[in-house]
Amino acid sequence: MEGLKIYGKEDIMALTGPREGETKLGERVQVISALDQLKASTARFVLLGIPEDIGVRANQGIGGAATAWIPALKALLNTQSTSFLPGPELLILGHFHFQEPAESDMKALEAAVVQIDEQVYPVIREIIEAGKVPIVIGGGHNNAYPIIKGLSLALQKPIDVLNIDAHADLRPANGRHSGNGFSYAIKNGFLRKYAIFGLHQNYNNTGILDQISENPNIKVLFFDDLLKNNQPVMEQLQPLLKNLANEIGLEIDLDCIENLLSSAFTPSGFNINDIRRIILGAEKKLAYMHICEGAVLLHDGRQSAGTAKAIAYLVTDFIKAQK
Repeated sequence: MEGLKIYGKEDIMALTGPREGETKLGERVQVISALDQLKASTARFVLLGIPEDIGVRANQGIGGAATAWIPALKALLNTQSTSFLPGPELLILGHFHFQEPAESDMKALEAAVVQIDEQVYPVIREIIEAGKVPIVIGGGHNNAYPIIKGLSLALQKPIDVLNIDAHADLRPANGRHSGNGFSYAIKNGFLRKYAIFGLHQNYNNTGILDQISENPNIKVLFFDDLLKNNQPVMEQLQPLLKNLANEIGLEIDLDCIENLLSSAFTPSGFNINDIRRIILGAEKKLAYMHICEGAVLLHDGRQSAGTAKAIAYLVTDFIKAQK
């Protein structure tokens, strides 16, 4: 598959720091050498990186989401292998590598995002058809579209998705970027019911709010209302979950977490433990998890090493809760 680098054991061990008397996840995770080996693997979860920020820049955002994958993977691989999470249940597939567009104008960036879509969705489809659960670390939120498309095609039906996000990403479907992945998924019949938890009133335009109010298959709980209600996060999430199928996709845009470096950094949002509670306490079967928009270094110079470890916590929580 063009653009997909499949990792071997040497790639994993290059990021793993063995220590006497301990066993790290990197020493226990599985790898394969070709996609047609997915089904034979005993691992239930497949980790895939999409380190790009082309979609973010096509949405006039700040680049940097491409920087999260390797630091997050390194943090994950150096987690302890214990009875809580031994490691063989996880297969590290690898990551996509995309060429930057020859020009940096919006049309060139949008065209590049379409090419990303075309490379990502078949791999997601193969993972699902092999009976595995994809965990995807981005990258921009544009990748929600090919992930949803790949899952929907594998299941041969439209799917339901819970998106924990400050933004609805429902901008018009007239040029691909990180702000309209869900618009395209709805338009093309891959997304049935769409629930957004923690939407910020200040950062979604009137057109998006009108679209939400007019579409009965889109349900929202605003972060502003969550603050006013002052109730536990899991309790407030329940009305949204009741509206969704028993098996759903989970999207986590890291711009929903306060003070975590992301493409749209926020000083007001969920804390990391709120998101961990949602993952660990999930009552639904989660068909995939997509963590996006995080960065360790943004193009404007801001940086934070904490993003990588936060992502590693969310990945390990997901595996523990869903296995």
